[in-house]
Parts: sequence; structure tokens; C-alpha cells
Amino acid sequence: MRSMVFKMERPGLLHEGDPVTVTEGVLPSNYYYTIDPSLAMSGNIPIRERMMARKGTVVSIESNARGFYVTAEFEED
Repeated sequence: MRSMVFKMERPGLLHEGDPVTVTEGVLPSNYYYTIDPSLAMSGNIPIRERMMARKGTVVSIESNARGFYVTAEFEED
């Protein structure tokens, strides 16, 4: 099981237990992931830590002064 944190700009777009699908984006030396349809975005992930799973589940949502953070878990083989 792999956990990943995503930044969500507005509250209420996702809820705990929601199934999610992510799209992978490529930068010159990193990957990033977006929860479809553009609900939340991960930070930059080094190439050696590339995520292979594309479907997961929201396990928690936290808010602080900087915004809303969604933690999702993905089943990787």
C-alpha cells in the first residue's frame, strides 16, 4: 500500500472513502499526479519513486492555514 498527499484548493471536492483516479504528468526529472478531474495535485515525485497504480481511495482530508491536503492510498504490486 502506498500513501500520497495531494493539495486541494477548495473544500468539499473530495471526501474520505471516495475512490480516485490519478493522471501522471512528466517533468524533466520528476513526475506529478493529479486526481481527476483536476481536483487535487501532488508535489513533485522523483523518477525513482514513480507510482505505478492509477486508482486509489481517499483516507483523510486535513486543512490548515496553507490549504486542504488529501491523503490517498494506492495498491501497488
